[in-house]
Amino acid sequence: MKSKKALLPLVLLFLLVVLGATVYDWGQNKTFFNNMLAVDNYTVGFTAVMVLSTIFILPFSRRYVVGEEANLAEYYSLLIFSLVGGVMMVGYENLLMLFLGIEIMSIPMYVLAGADKRNILSNEAAMKYFLMGSFFTGVILFGMALIYGATGHFYLVDIANVANNIDPNMAPLLLMGILLVLIGITFKIGAAPFHFWTPDVYEGTPTLFTGYMSTVVKTAGIAAFYKLMNVAFPAVYQEWFPTVVAITVLTLLVGNIGAVAQTSMKRMLAYSSISHAGYLMIALTAFNDRSENAILFYSLAYGVATIAAFGVLKYVADERGSDDYSSFNGLGKTNPLLAFVMTVSMLSLAGIPLTGGFFGKLFLFSAALEKDMLWLIVVAVLMSAVGIYYYFRVIIAMYMREPVGARVAVDPFAAFTLISLIVLTVLMGVVPGLFSDLL
Repeated sequence: MKSKKALLPLVLLFLLVVLGATVYDWGQNKTFFNNMLAVDNYTVGFTAVMVLSTIFILPFSRRYVVGEEANLAEYYSLLIFSLVGGVMMVGYENLLMLFLGIEIMSIPMYVLAGADKRNILSNEAAMKYFLMGSFFTGVILFGMALIYGATGHFYLVDIANVANNIDPNMAPLLLMGILLVLIGITFKIGAAPFHFWTPDVYEGTPTLFTGYMSTVVKTAGIAAFYKLMNVAFPAVYQEWFPTVVAITVLTLLVGNIGAVAQTSMKRMLAYSSISHAGYLMIALTAFNDRSENAILFYSLAYGVATIAAFGVLKYVADERGSDDYSSFNGLGKTNPLLAFVMTVSMLSLAGIPLTGGFFGKLFLFSAALEKDMLWLIVVAVLMSAVGIYYYFRVIIAMYMREPVGARVAVDPFAAFTLISLIVLTVLMGVVPGLFSDLL
C-alpha cells in the first residue's frame, strides 16, 4: 500500500520535469532520428498542452490508490506510453513516424478502455475500440502506401515538393491516399461520420481514462492532422478542402444534436467531444496564419474544462452509482465546490464570455472569417446555441432540483486540482493574451 501511495507523487514529479524540459526547448529547432522527428515551437506547444492535461487528470486516480484490486503501476505506465505516442504525433516529419505515434498512443488506450474487467460495458468498450481502431489504422497505412506510390517519399517536405508539380497520371493515386489518411485520422479524433464508436467507448471506459481519451488523444490527433495538411498537402488544398469542410459541418451537427437526446452525463460529454472536434476542424478548413494558434488555444481551453467536468462526474458517479443528470440534483446545496467547478466548465464548453471556451471559439471563428467562410461560422454559432441547451441542463439540475443524496466526499488533492482547473479556465477568459499568439 505504501508503494501505491508513492506512485502518484512520483509520476506527477516525473511529468512536471517533462513539462519543464519541454518548455525549455521553446524557440529551438532540432531534429532527431534522421530528421524523422522535429522539435520546434509547434511541437513544444502541443506537447506542453498534452503533458499538462495528463498532470491534471492523474489526481483523480485516488480511488485506484486505495483500491487493492487496481493495477496502479500498469495504469500509469500505459498512460505515459500513450503520451509518448501523442508527442510523436505532433513532432513527426515522416509518415512512418506518424504511424508509429498513432500505434503507440492507441494500443495502451485499447487496454485502458477495458481496465474495469468486471464491468461488461468496459469489456464491450475495449473490444469495440480495438476492432474499429485496428481497422482504421489499416486504412491510414494503406493511404500512406498510396501517397508513397504517388510521390516516392515519406518525408512531409519531400511529399510537398512532389505534390506541387504532380504528374497528372499520379494525381488520382495521391488524392486517394490523402482521402484514406484523412478518414483514418478523423476516426481517431472522433469526427463524423466516423464517430460511431465514441459514445459507447466513452460510456464503458473508466471515467479517468475517458477524460484522458477526450483531451490528450484528441489534441494529438488534431495537431497531427493539421501538420500533415499544412506541411505536405498545401498545394492540393482545393482538392481536399470540400471533403474536410463537409466532415466539419457533419461533425458539428451530429455532435450537438446527438448530445441533446442524452440522459447520461457521460454520453453527453461523448457527443460534446464529437462537436468540439468539429470546432477544431474549422481552423483546419480556414488553413491560414491564425489556424495554428487557434487550435492550440482551443485545445488547452477545451482540455482544462473537460478534465474538470470529468473529475466532478467521476466523484458524483462513484458516490451515487449513476452518471445520469438526475444524480447531479441538488449538488449546489450538498457540494457547492463541485457544483461551482461543473458550472464553470459547462460555461466554458458552451463558449460563454469570461471563460477560455469563449475566446477559443472566437479565435477559431476569426480564422474562418479571414477566409471569408461566413456561412460556416453561422452553422457553428447555431450549433453553439444548441450546445447551451444541453450544457445548462446539468447546471439547472445542480441548483434548481432537490438533493438526491448525501454530500460527495472529495479528497483535498483532487479539490485543489479542480480549483486550479477553474482558475486556469477563468484566466484564459479574462486575459487570453497570455496564452494566444504563441506559435
